[in-house]
Amino acid sequence: MRMARSIVALPTTALSVRWWVSSTCVCARCRKQAAHLSESGPARDLNAGGRGSKSRLRQIAAMCRGLNGRSAWEAGRRVATVERMSIQRMEHVGIVVDDLAAATAFFVELGLELQGEASVEGGWVDRVVGLEGVRAEIAMMETPDGNGRLELSKFHAPSGGGGDRHAPANAPGIRHVAFAVDDIDAAVAGLRALGAELVGEVERYRDRYRLCYVRGPEGIIVELAEKIV
Repeated sequence: MRMARSIVALPTTALSVRWWVSSTCVCARCRKQAAHLSESGPARDLNAGGRGSKSRLRQIAAMCRGLNGRSAWEAGRRVATVERMSIQRMEHVGIVVDDLAAATAFFVELGLELQGEASVEGGWVDRVVGLEGVRAEIAMMETPDGNGRLELSKFHAPSGGGGDRHAPANAPGIRHVAFAVDDIDAAVAGLRALGAELVGEVERYRDRYRLCYVRGPEGIIVELAEKIV
């Protein structure tokens, strides 16, 4: 008999039966079945080749199949992951720059709003970023809808090196930040006036978007997307 696709190996001890079934599905019904099997001595039956317990395990594994088209194993893992999740939202993306004023002006031209500026130093920031003697200035930028923020940082100390300001779009790491715009041509023209340049060309993606990459100060790449109405 073929086992369900989500089963890798059947458990052979009372403890492993309880764990295996509960990790397969988190619903009360399956947990109750797991408790019953573990108390009835499945290790003896399975090791002796007992078909009844094996068949029952397969039935439990198939319970709750059909939740959003997922198997019980997939549904159980999905629910367990959500329960452990501690992330509430994307707070901001940090970008380190040498010329804080130029980077701020670039994103203001793009349409972001300057929320505030501050200087940071002291033991607390050293411990957070894992450096010693940190002295930095930051500017917090926010998108007009209030749902996206960028933290621009200028480190006065310690020195972090120059970095590659001409890294291609496929270089490893965080390579670009994307923004939805109303008029991609106007946005590109405004950024070009500040010294930015197109990485490639403005292109059409089907009948949905016009897209392009723009390289700004510090080699920062932003993707612009205009939805085609």
